[in-house]
Amino acid sequence: MNNFEFINPVKVVFGKGSIAELSAQLPSHARVLVIYGGGSIKRNNIYNQVTEALKGFGYFEFGGIEANPQYETCMQAVTLIKEKNINFLLAVGGGSVIDATKFIAVASLFDGEPWDVLVKGSPVENALPVGVVLTLSATGSETNERAVISRMETRQKLMFSSSKVFPQFAILDPEVTYSLPARQVANGVVDSFIHVVEQYLTYPVNAKVQDYFAEGLMKTIVEEGPKALYNPTDYDVRANLMWAATNALNGWIGCGVPQDWSSHRMGYALTVQFGLDHAQTLAVLLPGVMTYFRKEKEAKLLRMGEVLWGITQGTTEERVQQTIKETETFFQKMGIRTRLGDYGIQESDLDCLVGPLKQMGWKLGEYGKIDSKIAKEIMLLRL
Repeated sequence: MNNFEFINPVKVVFGKGSIAELSAQLPSHARVLVIYGGGSIKRNNIYNQVTEALKGFGYFEFGGIEANPQYETCMQAVTLIKEKNINFLLAVGGGSVIDATKFIAVASLFDGEPWDVLVKGSPVENALPVGVVLTLSATGSETNERAVISRMETRQKLMFSSSKVFPQFAILDPEVTYSLPARQVANGVVDSFIHVVEQYLTYPVNAKVQDYFAEGLMKTIVEEGPKALYNPTDYDVRANLMWAATNALNGWIGCGVPQDWSSHRMGYALTVQFGLDHAQTLAVLLPGVMTYFRKEKEAKLLRMGEVLWGITQGTTEERVQQTIKETETFFQKMGIRTRLGDYGIQESDLDCLVGPLKQMGWKLGEYGKIDSKIAKEIMLLRL
């Protein structure tokens, strides 16, 4: 196991009716900006629960955060924050809303051009405090220090991380996910599953606690994910999926182990340039990464196949290939297409898709081997 430092200061309030606990989590002097997405919270009673809990506080609203949060929209919220002297941000939504809120928290106090935090890695000195009411279990952003933001002007999608944007609390009520459309449910299941894979499917360093924890999360997601499509109001299914998604990216299973994240980084361009959902990009690219680096990942692929899919027979290569096939089949079972061609993307599109790797000078994967050339070769496998 590699050396590591770990801290996660986020207070989690989990369970039925937990939104009613919101007022107890806020500072008494809070002037709150409630940040949300397209307005679904006003149709499914979440908005009413939040505003009821906020009685007695001064609060304002900012809606319209996109499914892939945009820099331009975030900066509109920054203007409102400065006008209204807001001192606390409350994200009510899924990962996109939470990511946007984290960036807004930084941009509101940043001395200079806030985009530099993403494009130049400028340090984050201060941020407004953030709280979360989670409405979609997928990204794990409710208990981590990361965010991904897109900028339409420059056609970029980039990630930043800072301990300053750990939420102070996250309220997780599985019942609020009952009304989600099947597409969002499927995306959340696949997204959280691949978060685990990015930290697990590398090479062994004898980190048994992290490996066993990761395998338990993957098994839970694989078992419960399809059930959420067929029985959307099963509380136990929703609770297990919500808690699995949170644990998939709260930092714990990544302690002391090599991590990949190449599927995520390569997928950014698919979202910005072709409008694919984040989870769709991952379901397309991960099998390609698994195939291209099957020798480097062989030990973990064999273990994953045995634990997750019960694959114990055949040659090493046969077991590896079957593991990759079963993983892709799971994504398809969740209703997500897994080939670039399924989304109308052709070989002639690949140069522009790998362009950001060259522009940013990224070397991706646990070995830092994936440049724009290899990324294109991986994408060729997925046409």
